[in-house]
Amino acid sequence: MNDSRIRAISVTASLVSALLVAGCSSPGSGDSGESTTQAAPMAESDLQDDYQQVIKDVLPSVVQIDASESLGSGVVYDNKGHVVTNAHVVGKERTFKVTTATGEQALTAKLVVSYPEQDLAVIKLDNPPSGLKAAKFADSTKAEVGQIVLAMGSPLGLSSSVTQGIISATGRTVSEGRTDGAPGATIANMVQTSAAINPGNSGGALVTLDSEVIGIPTLAATDPELGDSAAPGIGFAIPSSMVKTVADQIIKDGKVTDSGRAALGITGRTVLGDDYKPAGVAVVAAPKDGGAAEAGIEAGDIITKLGDAEITTITSLSEALAGEKPGDKAQVTYVRDGADKTADVTLGEM
Repeated sequence: MNDSRIRAISVTASLVSALLVAGCSSPGSGDSGESTTQAAPMAESDLQDDYQQVIKDVLPSVVQIDASESLGSGVVYDNKGHVVTNAHVVGKERTFKVTTATGEQALTAKLVVSYPEQDLAVIKLDNPPSGLKAAKFADSTKAEVGQIVLAMGSPLGLSSSVTQGIISATGRTVSEGRTDGAPGATIANMVQTSAAINPGNSGGALVTLDSEVIGIPTLAATDPELGDSAAPGIGFAIPSSMVKTVADQIIKDGKVTDSGRAALGITGRTVLGDDYKPAGVAVVAAPKDGGAAEAGIEAGDIITKLGDAEITTITSLSEALAGEKPGDKAQVTYVRDGADKTADVTLGEM
């Protein structure tokens, strides 16, 4: 078994340590002091009750997925036995063992469809048990920074584990590491969280105190200054609204029919400049029916900008496209025979 499958990204920004300053109250009456000391334990007890209720509500919907070469998590999507997870959890496998939070005998499941472009997949239990509980999915467009969340899954194979944190940021565009020599997916609108995400959490649930799944934990950041070890408190989850969009199409149509992701209409590769540093994306092929070809871009051209975004690698091109929508027009700057040129490209759909 390999790394239990949690994707990692590299964080290049320097880490800033936070200084926690204890608050001091000015001297006051005895009554005021008693009121303050009594309120804190009560608030702590209420929050603990909230945590325990959320765990009771959602954990039965979080499963462990065991493939022959990986271990990850999943979330029960409906009462028909569909389970949503990450594409990198299922890998190239077609059959799986699934263990529910009750720790009963493992169930068997088969792949419905994997969609690596968004790092999502749906599998289906062969014989869904009675009482199978589907999770409720939140509207992730309403996610707010500072919102308390719990991450549920099977980190390092420890099934039914729960960690807590907050939503640290929304709208992140994140590129996964390379897999089998190919670039990983570039995913827009990711939810950043401080809840601990470790190998095996992939495909599990990031849950609000309303007992709703707000995201699917997918990535943990790494710090190259620490030898690419995990950067504590920086994790990313695919937003629940995107999860629902993809899962609904897979279940209904057996494929993703409307990705909502923009495409330039090329096959490309990263090229190096005279200084041996990434200097752009060479167009290997530009199909005639694609937006790039219709705008006059040809094989052999080297793309260096999309709008105002500098393009040095395939990954940077994917990240720039992640901020666009199919049908948008984008100005592409490229080099042909040593001369800079521009073209207005109507973006297609991935």
